[in-house]
Amino acid sequence: MTTQRIIDFMGHRKLAAIVSALLIIASLLSLSFKGVTLGLDFTGGTQIEVGYQQPADLEAIRSQLTTAGFESPVVVHFGSESDVLIRLQGKPEAGLSDEVLKALGNGDNGLELRRVDYVGPQVGDELREDGGLGMLAALAIVMLYVAIRFQYKFSLGAVAALAHDVIITLGFFSLTGMEFDLTVLAAVLAVIGYSLNDTIVVSDRIRENFRLLRKSDALSVINESLTQTLGRTLITSLTTLLVLFALFLFGGELIHNFAVALIVGVFVGTYSSIYVAANILLTLGMTREDLLPPEKEGEEFDGLP
Repeated sequence: MTTQRIIDFMGHRKLAAIVSALLIIASLLSLSFKGVTLGLDFTGGTQIEVGYQQPADLEAIRSQLTTAGFESPVVVHFGSESDVLIRLQGKPEAGLSDEVLKALGNGDNGLELRRVDYVGPQVGDELREDGGLGMLAALAIVMLYVAIRFQYKFSLGAVAALAHDVIITLGFFSLTGMEFDLTVLAAVLAVIGYSLNDTIVVSDRIRENFRLLRKSDALSVINESLTQTLGRTLITSLTTLLVLFALFLFGGELIHNFAVALIVGVFVGTYSSIYVAANILLTLGMTREDLLPPEKEGEEFDGLP
């Protein structure tokens, strides 16, 4: 019977902590000074659906709208390749749809106006506040759940890992200038769920090994636990990434940013389960005694005459 080689994950914990700190600082600085490019769901604006008789050239449509004076128009396929959804930020103006049709050829190329919708900025503010409160509530519930199921040191590690993943994912969108809309917000919340699931699996194995490996120190227990769960972690991450890359390549522009947010989140979440959550346990001085059930008063005298 061959013995599994234990990988010294925690031997690189200081370097990992420096990398995480640099990524978080860069993300926070970018979010503070640059912010994120909010989509129509948050800022308010107009959605115009048009149809062509033949497959539409999105780059040409963007160029026509930009030349006509429309700032940063979002142009994506909506359904088939001949259906196009145009998103324009800002307050609606009288005759806006007529100006768009005029910029695109005024129906000379078989263009047909199908729908015009307006998303008010009040709705955008409401969505922004609810989304932020949703993430804070999720983090609070996660901390309570992990503290009850494991121990409070595990809860601090899990929440630190989740905050790490969310900040870096948001920082990525801030640095790249990619549009942040409701689909991206949904992806960020999904990243919280994915990262938490991975962290729970690792924490469960660490707790189990702390009770089984009585003569091992905390560093050895955590390294062995991470090695034992590595296969499961890699298989889960790779299969998830295969689906996400398929969505990124073939899912169309409507879910392009959604797929990007999840791809970044899966990479960062897999890393944080190993080098953030486990690192926090070592920093807090996790011991086997922390996981033993408390002795009841007078228990040592049980069974004595």
